[in-house]
Amino acid sequence: MSKATPEIVQRVEELRSLIEDHNYHYYVLDDPRIPDAEYDRLFRELQALETNYPGLASDDSPTRRVGSSVETSFDEVVHRIPMLSLDNAFSEEELRDFDRRVRERLGTDEDIQYVCEPKLDGLAVSLHYEYGALRTAATRGDGYAGEDITANIRTIPSVPLKLRGDDIPELVEVRGEVYMPKAGFEELNRRLSERGEKTFVNPRNAAAGSLRQKKSTVTAKRPLEMCAYSVAVTDETLLPDNHWAGLQQVKSWGFRINPEMRMASGVEECLAAYRELMEKRDSLPYEIDGIVFKVNSLEQQNRLGFVSRAPRWAIAHKFPAQEELTVIEDVEFQVGRTGAVTPVARLKPVFVGGVTVSNATLHNMDEIRRLDARIGDTVFIRRAGDVIPQVVKVVPEKRPADAREVELPEHCPVCNSDVIQIDGEAVARCSGGLYCPAQRKEAIRHYASRKALDIEGLGDKWIDILVGHELVETVADLYRLKKQDLTGLERMGDKSASNLIAAIDKSRTPVLWRFLYALGIREVGEATAKSLASHFGSLEAIAAADEDSLQQVPDVGPIVAGHIRSFFNQPHNQETLAALKDAGVVWQQEEVTEGDKPLEGQTWVLTGTLSEMTRDEAREKLESLGAKVAGSVSKKTACVVAGEAAGSKLAKAEQLDVPILDEPGLLALLKDHGLEN
Repeated sequence: MSKATPEIVQRVEELRSLIEDHNYHYYVLDDPRIPDAEYDRLFRELQALETNYPGLASDDSPTRRVGSSVETSFDEVVHRIPMLSLDNAFSEEELRDFDRRVRERLGTDEDIQYVCEPKLDGLAVSLHYEYGALRTAATRGDGYAGEDITANIRTIPSVPLKLRGDDIPELVEVRGEVYMPKAGFEELNRRLSERGEKTFVNPRNAAAGSLRQKKSTVTAKRPLEMCAYSVAVTDETLLPDNHWAGLQQVKSWGFRINPEMRMASGVEECLAAYRELMEKRDSLPYEIDGIVFKVNSLEQQNRLGFVSRAPRWAIAHKFPAQEELTVIEDVEFQVGRTGAVTPVARLKPVFVGGVTVSNATLHNMDEIRRLDARIGDTVFIRRAGDVIPQVVKVVPEKRPADAREVELPEHCPVCNSDVIQIDGEAVARCSGGLYCPAQRKEAIRHYASRKALDIEGLGDKWIDILVGHELVETVADLYRLKKQDLTGLERMGDKSASNLIAAIDKSRTPVLWRFLYALGIREVGEATAKSLASHFGSLEAIAAADEDSLQQVPDVGPIVAGHIRSFFNQPHNQETLAALKDAGVVWQQEEVTEGDKPLEGQTWVLTGTLSEMTRDEAREKLESLGAKVAGSVSKKTACVVAGEAAGSKLAKAEQLDVPILDEPGLLALLKDHGLEN
């Protein structure tokens, strides 16, 4: 292997410096200076040079962050200065007592200057640097000795492998909190769950588990961050004389410090900081469980000293706990507006997240099986902000002998229709979509929507009013409404009532595919409804078709066929269809087309404004001839129909030499195929 030239050595040093600088701006300052692709190119170039010239490899190179696949054991590290814990305050009175004790010991009546730091819910770590390079990293452990996690800590992007700047002490110890942001935690648990692996209870648990991986390559894939909260050096004269300035010094060396930190003068300002942070808690991208107040003056800290386990100059004012233990006393099933049947745990009431909780979601049966949750189990309940409380973990050793397994009901607890769970889907659903009271508003809203029966004026507001006054229970009741039923309602005048009745009457003779789409059968969208209508020609034929026959239709697979069959099998849905027919709704039959359609397999695009018809009407006519109408132009587009004020799609068609048809040309085409406007 050839020897590295001075130019190559210089380039390696330059790349390391560039990459570390970009790491600092990206991970610490949240201010990226180059695109990701450019960063990747620099990184790959450095990797290639270090591979080709092994003598240039260095432990503090940014390429070493990826971790080692070699399993490591965790050797013991004795802390030079013990990592003591903090006393806690759980009320305003306890915090005032702490401030009083501080002032008494210092012999002053003046307000004490405090640094207010969010108490990140993670894992405390100690990092040692020699001549600016990271040498060892350890967990807090018992406060006097922890575990050596150097290989894993090196994989965290916000941990500098080499301190920035020129004025760096010979030996430096920086302490901080390693944590996992909320978004990263959710994504990690999602991936673990998909692989059938054990998930983490909370972000702190995930951070601790990730830092203690035996293979640092695993840690490198976990979304960990670190915020520094203290610094110590062998020569104290090299540091500022107060804690706040010391943190700014640490920041200048390349560490992230929490942006929510602030100064407070006296205990009342501390309490104000606590309340403000409490309000922001749920909007922060990471978990915090309180706020730490530290006397700012290092001279005052030294005078105050320590007790056996904690400093007298700091205290943690804790927020209400977001996790507690309680017992599942029963499990009931609720039906949502889309028919989802959700298990809800009825709990022994417990105070968590600032409120008393007696119910928690179990999401679905797959989640119940994953947790192995049973009635009678003792469980972890988690509540964060306005998030619905959820069961996150079962304590199996507390399971009573008479604990009962949870079973999915066969029938909807609201309307008694069948509960259906399709293979491969986590959510079970009530199949009585047109009838079920729990789904009433959603069913009416969908039925009246523009792409369904397009009942103008029947929006969410009027649906709420009609259902709330018990004027409408199913979509069939819409057609029995009379003007006098409406005029007495709030904000419903004579003209509004007449307009709504007229719009409902106008929808009595829908084309088949629109009516089929309006029924709200799961997975039956516009395209599938059109295919079904074209293939079978009548609703009666679709309702009578078995799953094999349904699957002969393009876009209809076994899952969609199962949904269609389940819908038409339900007596309540059949009753509602009969009621619609009795109310004068006549859905049109459709001629079943034999053989290929003239535009079968072609993709058309509509752009601009048409004067003789709407774009939706033009789309329906083209689709009736077999065309697929798309929203963008490509080389595979068969033709573009350009109306008035056609824009970028027309320009793209001209650029790609795609055939273009104006509105008269479209009308002529439709007339040739018997589709007069």
